[in-house]
Amino acid sequence: MKLLTAAQTRETDAYTIKEENITSLELMERAAKAFTCWFENKFQPAEQVVIFCGPGNNGGDGLAVARLLQQRGYQVQVFVVGDTAKASADFKANLECLPSQVKQQHIQQEQDIPDITANACIIDALFGTGLNRPVAGIYAKVIAQLNDSGATITAVDMPSGLYTDSQTPSESAIIKAHYTISFQLPKQAFFLPQHEMYVGEWHVVPIGLSGKFISEVDTRLYFSTQQDMQQLLKPRKRFSHKGLYGHALLLAGGFGKMGAAVLASRACLRAGIGLLTIQAPAAGYDILQTAVPEAMTLADKNRKHLSHLPQEMDRYTVIGTGPGIGTERVTKTTIGQLLATSTQPLVIDADAINIIGSSDKLKAQLPKNKVIFTPHPKEFERLAGKSNNDYDRLQDMLEFCHTYACYIVLKGSNTAIGTPDGNIYFNTTGNAGMATGGTGDVLTGVITALVAQQYTLEDACRLGVYVHGLAGDLALNTVGEISMTASDVIDHLPHAFLQLQQL
Repeated sequence: MKLLTAAQTRETDAYTIKEENITSLELMERAAKAFTCWFENKFQPAEQVVIFCGPGNNGGDGLAVARLLQQRGYQVQVFVVGDTAKASADFKANLECLPSQVKQQHIQQEQDIPDITANACIIDALFGTGLNRPVAGIYAKVIAQLNDSGATITAVDMPSGLYTDSQTPSESAIIKAHYTISFQLPKQAFFLPQHEMYVGEWHVVPIGLSGKFISEVDTRLYFSTQQDMQQLLKPRKRFSHKGLYGHALLLAGGFGKMGAAVLASRACLRAGIGLLTIQAPAAGYDILQTAVPEAMTLADKNRKHLSHLPQEMDRYTVIGTGPGIGTERVTKTTIGQLLATSTQPLVIDADAINIIGSSDKLKAQLPKNKVIFTPHPKEFERLAGKSNNDYDRLQDMLEFCHTYACYIVLKGSNTAIGTPDGNIYFNTTGNAGMATGGTGDVLTGVITALVAQQYTLEDACRLGVYVHGLAGDLALNTVGEISMTASDVIDHLPHAFLQLQQL
């Protein structure tokens, strides 16, 4: 599913109005009804509702919501902030329609700002998606008061003060919403870790924007949905055999870190691989033969560290490496040999990323269009350098993908996948319980298995990340966030695949 910029959102609104021969006020009413429907399902009429409106169309949305909530039995009070002389036409129209039962006050000076009790429900409709300058003056004072009130804040479309698709200036005041209700599509800002305290829990409500326009608009930003993943998932043939689903090689494990190899291997098997061979330091041979009986195991010549590539490398469909291997000199040499000689796609994680990130020579040896990196933010920093903020990090990711013709799975709450042709896909599954050791090893195994099954590298990244997160969400229902382990994620991979198959 596409993500639109603020400018593209305005274009979509305009196209919808023209296509359906409706007025902008009618489209605003649609949006207000969609928001109100969500709000009714979340908050009871007994709650005190206080709506803060700016003089633009976001404020017009807020005024329409005030009218609709009053009709549904809510006690609503409206505060209009700023200069209404330059208010938008739709704002003025909704202000005129506001019932007399809705109390309204105008905030022009600091002393006009009300004291809000902590048990109130605040609706933020000060600014929408079109903000292009830092919030200051009376608006900043209002926002500071709302943030300090302790009340529950629900933002209409965007938290006021937060830019939609670029870095918000540090001096800007920003609403810290508990809920953000976005119209038709989410915003790029929702997917970035730096905005967690402002966006809160976000939801999307449909308002009937033109599907034709959205399908044709050019964008490089996407987010994954269950429907997208169902379309990617390949059904198995009735007359199948293991040779149809690839033979993966995992170069993983080290002395004291053999668990990483076990986790990656078990996940690889659960993700549908036909055959799996693991090469690990000799100290892990008995461990792997016992813990992963479905896989074949090769013992490295070195007892503690990865030091050699196996013979007959061309027998493997894909090679995954990194989990638990360490950064010993002998291992660095082996990774260099892998880059210089392999013809298969490579899935590179953990210490293998750290090894490559420390050497411009190794980066130069990366085979074009055959590498998937799966770093967490610190590993990505070692690979591509330090970024100033999340927007810069995404740009740095795309530049690295373009320079080295590779794919990057930048792990996090909404894992971002970068491609060589400049696209970014944000994931929508997963939870905080997955922030525990070993879940990255699990992801390496899943993606490696999908590449072995002849998914394109891009599709393997997208589907692998989604299924990995979905398994974590299913595990959440069983074990909760605090107690979740990487093994719990593996145990729920079958249920995640089944859920996609049954949609």
